[in-house]
Amino acid sequence: MKNIVTWVIKLTAVVILVQTLFFKFTGASESVYIFSKLGIEPYGRIGSGVGELIASVLILIPRTTLLGALMGLGTMAGAIFSHLFVLGVVIQYEGFNDGGLLFSMAVITFTCCAILVYQNKSGIPNLLRLKL
Repeated sequence: MKNIVTWVIKLTAVVILVQTLFFKFTGASESVYIFSKLGIEPYGRIGSGVGELIASVLILIPRTTLLGALMGLGTMAGAIFSHLFVLGVVIQYEGFNDGGLLFSMAVITFTCCAILVYQNKSGIPNLLRLKL
């Protein structure tokens, strides 16, 4: 049962991360608006998309789940802070209103990644060792 729950958590995080890539990589107007307001368009939009893609792949590979979850945790922490301090919980512009959906998805993904980090916390010392 624990294995099934873990995979549900992994897939929830990955589906949300991958779903947003379409908007980032195609330059959808809401993504351009968000990253323009943050002052990091287009490099922040594309860079965060690449980071989220890498995190998604790493989360799915059992051996690298911890690293992917840490990347996802960091990326979503940035998204949450951006919403709280710059963008607002609800994204509104030119008649568009997401009703807080993007913020909610960031919180869900952050939570899933935090759970995965906790489940794999015994692997943290291995990440800190340098193998020369």
